[in-house]
Amino acid sequence: MSGKAYDWVQIAESPDELDFGDNGIAVAEVREKKICIGRVGDRYFGFAYKCPHAGGILADGYIDALGNVVCPLHRYKFSMGNGRNVSGEGYYLKNWPVECRPDGLWIGLEPAGGFWNIFR
Repeated sequence: MSGKAYDWVQIAESPDELDFGDNGIAVAEVREKKICIGRVGDRYFGFAYKCPHAGGILADGYIDALGNVVCPLHRYKFSMGNGRNVSGEGYYLKNWPVECRPDGLWIGLEPAGGFWNIFR
């Protein structure tokens, strides 16, 4: 990654525990929030549950042939890897790195408490 510090949280003991359905998108609950997990081949991506444009549920969307998640409401497309809006509307999708390790599927989140952790 980019040298960024993450709190790594296990979301499954195996990717098979998640229901990716026909669209390649599963939902995991992490720190009391729903996060989408996208799968393209043997790669996994974490991204926001709701579209930043109009709040469409991205788990109800799909992954296109280029590996972008497509919102079911207005068909806005986002890169799962970097969150950039690739269909040109200018929005940004919150995203997180996901790693498949021998002991399960892990997601890298911002440290709990964020900036304020440095004062503890």
